[in-house]
Amino acid sequence: MTESDRKLFIVSNRLPIIIGVEDDQWKVNPSSGGLITALAPLMKKNHGTWLGWPGCGPEAPVEELLEKYSREQEYTLKSVAITDVEVEHYYRGFSNQTIWPLFHDLLGYCSFDAENWNYYNRVNERFAAEVVKLIGPDHFVWIHDYQLILVAHYLRELKANLHLNFFLHIPFPACDLLQRMPWRSEIVYGLLQYDHLGFQTNHDRRNFIQCVKTMIPEASVKGYRQQSEVRLEGRTIKLGTYPISIDFHEFNDFAASKEVADAAWFVHENLPSRKLVLGVDRLDYTKGIPERFLAFERALEKYPDLHRHISLVQIVVPSRTKVPEYRDLKEVLDTLSGRINGRFSRQGWVPIHYMFRELNRTQLLGYYRACEVALITPLRDGMNLVAKEYCASSVENDGILILSEFAGAADQLQKGALMVNPYDLEGTADAIYAAFVMTEEERRRRMRTLRGEIRRNDVQRWIEWFLKSDEGG
Repeated sequence: MTESDRKLFIVSNRLPIIIGVEDDQWKVNPSSGGLITALAPLMKKNHGTWLGWPGCGPEAPVEELLEKYSREQEYTLKSVAITDVEVEHYYRGFSNQTIWPLFHDLLGYCSFDAENWNYYNRVNERFAAEVVKLIGPDHFVWIHDYQLILVAHYLRELKANLHLNFFLHIPFPACDLLQRMPWRSEIVYGLLQYDHLGFQTNHDRRNFIQCVKTMIPEASVKGYRQQSEVRLEGRTIKLGTYPISIDFHEFNDFAASKEVADAAWFVHENLPSRKLVLGVDRLDYTKGIPERFLAFERALEKYPDLHRHISLVQIVVPSRTKVPEYRDLKEVLDTLSGRINGRFSRQGWVPIHYMFRELNRTQLLGYYRACEVALITPLRDGMNLVAKEYCASSVENDGILILSEFAGAADQLQKGALMVNPYDLEGTADAIYAAFVMTEEERRRRMRTLRGEIRRNDVQRWIEWFLKSDEGG
């Protein structure tokens, strides 16, 4: 299949928009995120359809707003209604308190609640019913992420004769971890109702294959380097590795603009005469922010020559603040940053500048350009596009990336990054110091390697990899 052959029919939990009231009027604004950034330009060119939850209740004139927005954007948005109770059980419950922590190897955060599981099935079934209503013979159906794993299962129940594609944006867990879930076989079998499954890394794909062998013994598997095949019930399911990426040139060109250069200058004017280490994360326990604070503290303990000459700038974007685990995490970060600053601060120098807020695009790229080091240390991550954005924005080839070996991006970026185990505070502290003393020649060599990798394997290549690998499309 080529992009021009068939129209894309994208299905995701959320539509790529935010509906809200501005000046007493309902407005639609585009939302942000890696999936939206990747697919929106292609959707316009392809005049495709995007199905998802609009993120608001029945009080909003959703259909009228979507129709107007669709005309302006040149592709069609269609909505799936989800009630507040369903949001609580399907989204906050099963999706984010069961699948999310389990797939990120954090069993201690998991809740296995049968009512949440039932709501997850119910909403996936509704998505499937909406797909059947809207689908046309010229559509390429591409369903996205962990909230919608069972949509193919319900489409098969509806006897929909469709070729179904799925991409998992988060990691896939090891078999012994997935086996903790009471509905493990239903999840694996549900994924095998798709015709083409995409994973971020070979590690994720191997984990899935092991789960298939263990939980669906009647399936047969053939493995290859970048792709595998599963035979089940007379069908062949293709499994592929397609690491998602960013629009390199968009980040590079905007980072080189005067607007971003001025923002970067302002950051360093306020924090002069020191190297800046940057962390940018959504508030989430998978991101390893407390461990990062402790590793930075350890670096200050081990290497006194860092004092007054380095600061960690940690930006935490508010997320899921109604969830108790996330509120608890914020309290931990407030306490840690306060304690470390109280211990090490001197007149004219504060070691950790911790901000809990959102940034606009200019501000974000200003920090990317201003900070000499990016400290990206998730405990587990499907990809982590911040690491790629930082490198693409390093237009002077002078930044240093310290990256967790448990980020999906590690597979592609390990040749240029300083790799760390985020649980190893000593090793991460040593990497911070290594970045601090690194020669200009080595900094530039490493960043050229990183930028070259991201330039070659950008978001357009990700889309092409997936679409062209789908023989059934």
